[in-house]
Amino acid sequence: MKFPNYKNKKVLILGLGLLGRGVKDAIFFAEKGASVTVTDLKSKEELTESLEKLKPYDIKYTLGEHKKEDIIGSDLIIRNAAVPADSKFLKLAQKHKIPVEMDESLFAKYCPCPIIGITGTRGKTTTTILLGEVLKENIKDKNILVAGNLQGQATLPLIDQVKKDDIVILELSSWQLQGFEKNEISPQIAIFTNVYPDHLNSYKTIKEYVADKKNIYKFQKKSDHCILNKENGYTNKLEKEVPSQITWFRKKDVPKKLKTKLLGNHNLENIAATLAVTKILDIPIEQVIKSIEKFKGVPHRQEFVKNINGIDFINDTTSTTPIAGKKALDSITTPIILIAGGATKNLNLNPFAKAITKECKAVILLEGTATDELERKIRKNGGKELIIDRFDDFQAAIEKAYSLALPNDTVLLSPGAASFGIFANEFDRGDQFKRIVNQL
Repeated sequence: MKFPNYKNKKVLILGLGLLGRGVKDAIFFAEKGASVTVTDLKSKEELTESLEKLKPYDIKYTLGEHKKEDIIGSDLIIRNAAVPADSKFLKLAQKHKIPVEMDESLFAKYCPCPIIGITGTRGKTTTTILLGEVLKENIKDKNILVAGNLQGQATLPLIDQVKKDDIVILELSSWQLQGFEKNEISPQIAIFTNVYPDHLNSYKTIKEYVADKKNIYKFQKKSDHCILNKENGYTNKLEKEVPSQITWFRKKDVPKKLKTKLLGNHNLENIAATLAVTKILDIPIEQVIKSIEKFKGVPHRQEFVKNINGIDFINDTTSTTPIAGKKALDSITTPIILIAGGATKNLNLNPFAKAITKECKAVILLEGTATDELERKIRKNGGKELIIDRFDDFQAAIEKAYSLALPNDTVLLSPGAASFGIFANEFDRGDQFKRIVNQL
């Protein structure tokens, strides 16, 4: 199907956000000749960086609130993934029969080429970027386009460049997959990395969270492919639900001779998922191994920042769940000074606290709505002496961690909690960490 003509149509961007996707969508429709309005609950000051990029375009704004007249006066609403599905404004749009779309699913509806979609609680970004690098290196006669739930990326603008012989790789969050359900579409190749408890500050139950994730395969055809983690307690039970051809992956699928630069045993799952796709696409395994061995990882995910006087500083700011923090601790063999804590997602912090008492030399806590509970759990598990102090000043926290470290130690930022409160988002947290460390 040909992408619709939105010239002179009224398009409302419902949620501009700070990560760049809303900005690029606004620019896309403005350049299509649409009359674009942006509305966001954040203030002009909070959105300064995003608004600066939109200055060259004739766009109207409603900031700090959403207005009824903006909703019902639109021909199309592009819903930001952060806007909840039960929002009263979405219900208002539905009542007035205003079409509501999401960036990724609107693209998928009109995309002329195969889509590889990746979802899961952990590992989806690394798998997406890794797979993109491997395919770009080994498939020279097609364009390989990578987008979706990635910092600074928007998917919809790719509609102007994608051709039927290309391959698109999309990282897809649970919220983005709500748009796929609405349009009853799923990627031709779906990767489901794993499920762990997450986002229970937004979802009522983990069952609701997983239900959105399942849209990655729900509308697939028999000829499509679904790649599932055999070693995850949730994904290994999905076989009877999947309508397409299933390929299982396990850590042991990774050849022992493959030498990866990625830290942590959990990254073997991401590599195994990548290998599963390349097998479906008939790419020779030896070529794939060479490509994977070149891959250095993704920023903000156990990212080596600097060694200062024999002390490694590692940025793992996308550790926004207790299981992510635990996996980060498991992947480091040197003594650890951990910087942890932050905003709650209503998740069980006890496994992370146990790992802290077992693996860490010391822990510096960042103030936030999850930090009281994390501190209690650490103390309950016998780690009282490990807790150095609590900080709402990030630079002071990092400097304190540095002062405690000795040569061959690791200062690890792996919060195990969300970033809201002190930081704009987890990427802001990671960027600040790198900037401060590089100034030590």
